[in-house]
Amino acid sequence: MSQFLLLFLVFFPTVCAPVSYLIGRKSKGMRNYFVAVVTGLELAAAVLLMTSGEAAVRLDGVCGLGLGFAADGFRCLMTLIAAIGWFEATLMLREYFAHSRNRNRYYVFWLLTLTGTVGVFLSADLFTTFVFFEVMSFASWVMVIHTEKPDAIKAAETYLAVAVIGGLVTLMGIFLLYHLLGTLEINSLYHAASAVESNGALWVAGLLTLVGFAAKAGSFPLHIWLPTAHSAAPAPASAVLSGVIIKTGIFGILVLSTQVFRYDYNWGIVMLALGVITMVLGAVLAVFSIDLKRTLACSSVSQIGFILTGIAMQCLLGHHNAMAVDGTLLHIVNHASVKLILFPAAGVIYCTTHTFDLNKIRGFGKGKPLLMLVMGIPMASLAGVPGLNGYVSKTLLHESIVEYIHLVPQTAGLFTAVEWAFLFAGGLTAAYMLKLFICIFIQSPAEEAHWAGKKKYASKLSMGTLAGLVAVMPVMGLLPNKVMDGLAALGRGFMHGEAPAHAAEYFAWANLKGSLISLCIGVAVYLLIIRPFLTVRDCTGVSYPDRWPQKLDLETGLYRPLLCVILPFIGAFFARVAEGIVEGTVHLLSDLLYRGQTRNVCPPEDEEFAAYDAKPKSRVGFRYSFAYSIILMGIGLSLTLLYVLFKG
Repeated sequence: MSQFLLLFLVFFPTVCAPVSYLIGRKSKGMRNYFVAVVTGLELAAAVLLMTSGEAAVRLDGVCGLGLGFAADGFRCLMTLIAAIGWFEATLMLREYFAHSRNRNRYYVFWLLTLTGTVGVFLSADLFTTFVFFEVMSFASWVMVIHTEKPDAIKAAETYLAVAVIGGLVTLMGIFLLYHLLGTLEINSLYHAASAVESNGALWVAGLLTLVGFAAKAGSFPLHIWLPTAHSAAPAPASAVLSGVIIKTGIFGILVLSTQVFRYDYNWGIVMLALGVITMVLGAVLAVFSIDLKRTLACSSVSQIGFILTGIAMQCLLGHHNAMAVDGTLLHIVNHASVKLILFPAAGVIYCTTHTFDLNKIRGFGKGKPLLMLVMGIPMASLAGVPGLNGYVSKTLLHESIVEYIHLVPQTAGLFTAVEWAFLFAGGLTAAYMLKLFICIFIQSPAEEAHWAGKKKYASKLSMGTLAGLVAVMPVMGLLPNKVMDGLAALGRGFMHGEAPAHAAEYFAWANLKGSLISLCIGVAVYLLIIRPFLTVRDCTGVSYPDRWPQKLDLETGLYRPLLCVILPFIGAFFARVAEGIVEGTVHLLSDLLYRGQTRNVCPPEDEEFAAYDAKPKSRVGFRYSFAYSIILMGIGLSLTLLYVLFKG
């Protein structure tokens, strides 16, 4: 039964994707119900798998090396989160897409992305992880470019570039790992890596493999795709992009950190550096943002930094990593739950206002108590307010840093700085969430707001779905030892964490103190920086100017010039040098062979041959479009895959 559930969860959405397209050609309403039923069945299967215990299944010969899937506590929990996210977002899509086009295409790739995501979470080896990681990356690209507006096209270009480059680098790393270790089975990586004599080669393979996973997770310096892609994608799609899909990158990083480099101090320092920079940078970007969805997207970058810090502490603490393991898993769960609520709630606002600009949506939530609760509770949770689930995971992550300071006092200076960076990033989280809450629910709307006075702003289905998810958060936060500790135990086997020696006292003063410090920092940042420097008061009220220096944008300031100007110039330079060498050699040989002769060999030229055309045609139309090229590439990849499948 468990083996069937594994295969069902992975391949059922793919089987249903073309069916949804055919149904949509006849009836859009029936297609919406069909996709909702498909994601509902996926959720039911994920719940059954949670109760079925560990399982494994292998499809030998498929894609050459075969595909392997496994179920344990961590994998089942991540699959359940994915299924919940997809089902919830599917219910929200119906209202969000009421007047949208390209819905039929969207739903096909919506289900294919679900297959890729679940395939990653249930993978038993890195080859299977990579195959479904790439399926997910390319299928989710359609969600980013869905509206086909200029900003969506630009965001999709960035998303695709990062996905392709990151995927190729990771594939190179996986090849090297397979060469060094002789296996890609996740459960066998640690023992195989322990036997490798060349630590340098192992690090090269590990760092190459890390690139694609870190890029998908949104880690610095490859986080550039995340704010733009989330801003361009439909809000329900942003919910799964932020809440679920970036966790596939975390899955890959966890495999490397808990298997290949388990308890490795140097690897832990690398992860810690990435984590600290990412959590602070993402929070700073969110503080400066004046767009609701972009703020939430930058927030996701920051929260990934918190998770990376937890992974780093697992490596550094070694066998004393209980709090780091539990904190890492719980923050994955908490961040997913928060973003699966806040992004769809942002979509609710968009459906009425048709914008995410804070200057145009300010005051939208005034007089809407249900929306205030639906958005306010997740905001407070992410800020680490005691009594909510976000406080629990942040407390464990913070205490893991404090524990390391006590265990290794000679590093107290460095790790005290890390602790304060952690508390400062938490304070910035509170600051930008306070900024959003005051903007949406406290400020008065602008006089020209066309939506002012409208009472109905969302369907009962949408608000009921969000309210149901929100209701769980206080239960998780107020009963952490009964609820959160049970969830944390699910990840200890996968991350090789030790069970805590005793139950954590979450509401002891020593633990509350860290949260209160962050909250005080957040209030101070809002009152001393955001209000005086990042807002402007005029006759219409408080507005939010864009103060972020564009020169600091990594994409436009570094990556696009590097990829579009500098590297092509270097390539063209060496190509010209090579061409000059070849032409010079040909001329030299020609002079030697035909010395003293005046005749030249001039073959007849056929203007109808190959690229030459007597009547040049305009290079416009579908055949010369990017979409046509993508279709041809897809057909080629499909034929290649079919050849590999049948040959295997």
